[in-house]
Amino acid sequence: MRVAHAALGGLMAVGWLVLPLVTEDGGAPLTAARNAQGTDGVVAQETAVADGPDGTATGDLVLPLVAVGTAAALGAYGYARRKQRARTRTTPGGHPAGLTSVPELDRQIRSLLVDTDDCVRTSAEELDCARTQFGDAAVEPYTGALAGARSELAAAFGLRQLLDETGRGAEDRGTLEEIRSHCGDAGRRLDAEAAGFDQLRGLEHDTATAPRLAETRFRAVAARTPAMETTLGELRKRYGRSASAPVTGHREHTKERLVFATIRLNLARQCADRGKGGKAAAFLRAAEGALGQAALLIDGVDRLARELGSAERRLPAALDALEDDLAEARGPRADGAVGGLPVRVAHAEALLTDVRREITAGPYDPLDALRRVAEAGVVLAEACAVPGERFRALRDDALLPARAAVGAAADFVATNRGAVGCAARTRLAAAEQLLTAGAFALAEVRRADALAREARDLAERDVRTHGNPAGGYEGAGVGGAVLGGVLLPGAAGPACFGGPRTRGRRAVRPD
Repeated sequence: MRVAHAALGGLMAVGWLVLPLVTEDGGAPLTAARNAQGTDGVVAQETAVADGPDGTATGDLVLPLVAVGTAAALGAYGYARRKQRARTRTTPGGHPAGLTSVPELDRQIRSLLVDTDDCVRTSAEELDCARTQFGDAAVEPYTGALAGARSELAAAFGLRQLLDETGRGAEDRGTLEEIRSHCGDAGRRLDAEAAGFDQLRGLEHDTATAPRLAETRFRAVAARTPAMETTLGELRKRYGRSASAPVTGHREHTKERLVFATIRLNLARQCADRGKGGKAAAFLRAAEGALGQAALLIDGVDRLARELGSAERRLPAALDALEDDLAEARGPRADGAVGGLPVRVAHAEALLTDVRREITAGPYDPLDALRRVAEAGVVLAEACAVPGERFRALRDDALLPARAAVGAAADFVATNRGAVGCAARTRLAAAEQLLTAGAFALAEVRRADALAREARDLAERDVRTHGNPAGGYEGAGVGGAVLGGVLLPGAAGPACFGGPRTRGRRAVRPD
């Protein structure tokens, strides 16, 4: 643009300099000479009038005036462009007016992902309550909206994971904006159905069915707590300490949620009797959320017991298969073997010895042992030419610990989501995505296991950083309900089905 401005200015300057030389007979200007050629008197009179008092033709002033005007316009345009560049530059001297800096956008996107994930989780929980009461057909539109929101959220988490893996989280504005778009679409899908969902449930006017279902569920969940405590005792007695670590605190959190649900159900009944339907609905919804999490905590204990038993039964065959792999690796080097085989053999032998020693010594962690045996088998299989059946067997050995890790991380995030940040949720979403496909490879199983364990570590760190919120709220179990996302921050009210604009519509602190 600057080159074009300079060229145009130069052409106008040359034209202005040449203009006085363009005359006829070295006398009058060209315009006057042409006027003088006319034989009609009227034309001669008009020519005389067109000349100024000093004999200069008025038409000769047009080109200089146009040149001056053009130069002024170009100067104004250039000045405006410079001002605009100064306002919108992204160098250290400034950033676009009204445009968020990329690091700040990255922070906003992390918060948006957490909020959207909370919306999807809460919507799924309340949708289960509605399905129990009204059946699948009645909730089909809302099931579709939730599925669409989950798809958008999965795409957003996938992009976030990509940014984290490449280290471009605070640099790639385009990808961050794409994540914002996916989260926005997910929230809008849920917000659009919130009003219809409320109309379906009718909690403000339902003083019989929904409270009765909640109380029935409360009794069923409470009846399971003694069995959960027995199972926890057996796990701690039969297996090593690390085996029961994923369900540490489940007993205490379950009781806390049940106490909270008891109080909320009683308050819901009292408000309904006084004709305060809105507050009754808020109390009932909070009780439903707490009951759902209590059931999830109990289910987690039962699932871990089954997984540990399955790993314990599968481990002997996995150990025998690893010994067979070692025997082949010690023999003549197979075709296709890679370098470093002696080191790999030594590592597998040491691991096999350690696992057998743990089993003999006493309580141990079958899931962790199976994971390590599968890893050693993979190391040997990658170094030697082995048939595809061996890789499939190794995948099955690795799949059980991977699914256990994903389930444990998912339960922890769900019941502590008031404190869990974006990184843990992103890793969990990536792990779940790897295991949702119908057919997956050994590498995907191992990757899912690693991501799930990382997600659990990050989530626990977030909770430790967040601290215990119980002291900041009044009422038994309120702090745990806020930590679990049952109540919105500030204990203002329950989280409900919907997106960011509607999920807090019952968030009014009750009297």
